[in-house]
Amino acid sequence: MSDQSPSSSTASFQAPHPGSRNMPRWTTGELIDAPIFTRQSLLAMIGPGLVMGASAIGGGEWLSGPAVTAKYGAALLWVATVSILVQVLYNIEISRYTLYTGEPIFTGKFRIPPHPMFWLVLYLLLDWGAIFPYLVVGAAVTLEKMFIGDNFDPETTHWWVHKLVSTGIFVLCVLPLLVGGKVFNSLKVIMSAKLVIVIGFLLFVSAVYARPTHWFEIASGLFKVGTVPIIQGEDRNGNGTLDLGEDFDSDGHLDVVEKSLPKSVDTNGDGKPDAWDKDSLGRPVSFLDEDGDGKQDGANIDNFVVSFLTEGRWPKVDWSLIGFIAGLAAIAGNGGLTNTPISNFTRDQGWGMGHHVGAIPSIVGGHGIELSHVGCVFQVTDESLPRWKRWYKHVARDQICVWMMACLIGVSLPSILSVGFMPRGTEVPGAVVASMTSEGVARTVTNPTPGTLAAIPAFSWLTGSGWAESLRIATLFCGFLVLMTSMISTIDGFVRRWVDVCWTAIPRLRELDTKFIKYLYFFVLLGYATCCLTIIWVAGSEPSTVFKLATTGYNFAFAFSCWHTIVINSTLLPRQLRPHMAIRVLMAIGGVYFSFLGVMGVLKFAGVV
Repeated sequence: MSDQSPSSSTASFQAPHPGSRNMPRWTTGELIDAPIFTRQSLLAMIGPGLVMGASAIGGGEWLSGPAVTAKYGAALLWVATVSILVQVLYNIEISRYTLYTGEPIFTGKFRIPPHPMFWLVLYLLLDWGAIFPYLVVGAAVTLEKMFIGDNFDPETTHWWVHKLVSTGIFVLCVLPLLVGGKVFNSLKVIMSAKLVIVIGFLLFVSAVYARPTHWFEIASGLFKVGTVPIIQGEDRNGNGTLDLGEDFDSDGHLDVVEKSLPKSVDTNGDGKPDAWDKDSLGRPVSFLDEDGDGKQDGANIDNFVVSFLTEGRWPKVDWSLIGFIAGLAAIAGNGGLTNTPISNFTRDQGWGMGHHVGAIPSIVGGHGIELSHVGCVFQVTDESLPRWKRWYKHVARDQICVWMMACLIGVSLPSILSVGFMPRGTEVPGAVVASMTSEGVARTVTNPTPGTLAAIPAFSWLTGSGWAESLRIATLFCGFLVLMTSMISTIDGFVRRWVDVCWTAIPRLRELDTKFIKYLYFFVLLGYATCCLTIIWVAGSEPSTVFKLATTGYNFAFAFSCWHTIVINSTLLPRQLRPHMAIRVLMAIGGVYFSFLGVMGVLKFAGVV
């Protein structure tokens, strides 16, 4: 940790003390200059955007993304794009606060009146979704599918196996946070390896076995703002023939809406039907399969903007997958309060006034690393203001060029597994997303789709049962790697945001020597692990259930955090450093967007829609 004594040029400057008087006054220091951007220093300048961008390829992209795109195609990915764009702005704005104070944004939230305890209770309520380890449960399923196969049943036959595997994976997720000097350094290594392995594999599979039209569909789907899911037959003009553009699922048939059938079997003896009859193959007969293709037709898409402008009507939205769509928006990128560690990493990287504050060390190997209890601010002068602007551009570059691009790639590439390798309109239960996509990859490798590289005779050596089985296992392993590493960053994010704020807000902790921060981090980590392991053993084994429970509050938490950040940066920062009015308006609109998705997710979860 750097010397916090102010330089001679700021010796007469007294740090301001805005907001709640229950939080300590900042110290003062000199703002160092931002590094000069050159090609030679490119790798050294990569910071929070890399760690958080890699962690962004997680549950939303690997669980809810394929579930949505398998049924509706890539046209609904615009929901994730809007989410990511709002988060980019949010990430830059929370780093704005850290560049000036050396404190993470979560500490800044507690500096706003009325009292730190008020925000403690409120944010504990908003942060409840982070203790549901849906990523671990999903990672366990992919691992179990690799070794046990399709006969795996986490609810009955393999209940003990599933619980023990989930527990083991969670323990493995905790271990990297205990070693490596700075915790941030350990995360950097893990996330860099994840990016190389996962993106490399997905690029290979999509380049060799997917058609260029699939790439175009996904790229265009990221920007089809206003597209919504509907239930509608493919004969939109009513002429009785399959016209160009009407074959939504590309099956060559003019599909009609196939009606759902009511449950007719009483499995628990309560006198009420709670399951469907099954066909000769053991599949539930839950809809009237008029064309005998084994999937319920009628899923389609429409754009409410185009419909309103051209036909003066609003399309009737199908809310059947709104839980997954809202979940995709909630954690596309990072989501919820999991974005807040970006400001922590900005400090740990030593950017801006984080240079004077220090970082959180690991319990093993963190000798000599300390973290100040209080933030450190600089005097805004004609000399410091240009340096501030250069730091702000530095953070914006990191977030836009690294984090945002990693997130867009992270949304797009996993979707190729469903768009390119699964029949359109497929209903994918959350528990078997990874399994179904891996089987789709294996089928395509065995019988390459015309128009792909694998279908060319020169590349025939990349086909066959041997390659199919290898890539099936590799797809499952990538799913495991994605979900497990994302859980690591989720654990660290939850622990560090509460450790950081308590380190500053609680008077008794402020009396401790700064080197004891690693012990506080360790004990909070231990408590968090106890809660998560309890949920793993008590909650149901269905990954989609845990996923919906976890993401239900994510949209609300992020929306409120957007609005709260506007207040923080507009009141605690000097006027010269405050965000432009346009930024505040966009942040406010982003909060409304996430609030709407949160409401719809809750209504679906409650069975209202």
